[in-house]
Amino acid sequence: MKRAAYFVLLLALFLFQGVYAAVQDPRAEYIRSGYTKFEYRIPMRDGVKLFTAVYQPNDTSRKYPFLMTRTPYSVRPYGADNYKSRLSPTEAYEKEGFIFVFQDVRGRYMSEGTFVNMRPHIPVKKTNRDVDESTDTYDTIEWLLKHVENNNGKAGMWGISYPGFFCSAGAIDSHPALKAVSPQAPVSNFHGDDIFHNGAFWLSPNFRFFSSFGVKREGPTTESPKPVEYMKIADDYQFFLEMGPLKNANTKYFKNEIEFWNQITEHPNYDEFW
Repeated sequence: MKRAAYFVLLLALFLFQGVYAAVQDPRAEYIRSGYTKFEYRIPMRDGVKLFTAVYQPNDTSRKYPFLMTRTPYSVRPYGADNYKSRLSPTEAYEKEGFIFVFQDVRGRYMSEGTFVNMRPHIPVKKTNRDVDESTDTYDTIEWLLKHVENNNGKAGMWGISYPGFFCSAGAIDSHPALKAVSPQAPVSNFHGDDIFHNGAFWLSPNFRFFSSFGVKREGPTTESPKPVEYMKIADDYQFFLEMGPLKNANTKYFKNEIEFWNQITEHPNYDEFW
């Protein structure tokens, strides 16, 4: 009995320390006290609205540039009273002062529209229905300049991996206010190490990644996609050996419901997608 009480006490202390550490995180407290969070649904030229969280400095003695990240991985936490504990790669950015902008890209999480992996750029736009990541970035910046107070008319973007792609794509035919773009280790067209590793299809990471990322959603949501259920085996070699030929990924698990998986594994002219 004494031993059980001892372990309960240890558990309580452990949980208390976790809560205490979260509350005492000075960087998170600085963000909460120094910034006010707003949430917007910004209309694009085709009428689709993209969910955008904006953290605006409370100090209004000067004007600030925008620093934006566009992501397919969620801008959570959602709710104007729920703050991120980090707004940038380093604390120095937060103390220097920016209007931080985080956006769910088209078709992901709380944004409307349809998501397209590595959405191709449209060089010549004939109508407002001709949209890509360049136009979505342009329209977002245009809206921010007009509706967010105390901005200095300048914007920058940064992102790592997939968000890095949205930086690169957003820099094409860019808004005049976009002055700096930092795409860090961006995916390009998935031909490199992301999908075709040295020319060969990289099965293991792509199977696991698209088993959740590739799942279709019914509409805007704060929830992550529910992953496709599959056998959990620690040894990847054994798992794929038991799965058999590549077509069995669909036969046994994906059921032809992961559209991008079908494109990269079955289409004879993969290059045509880009």
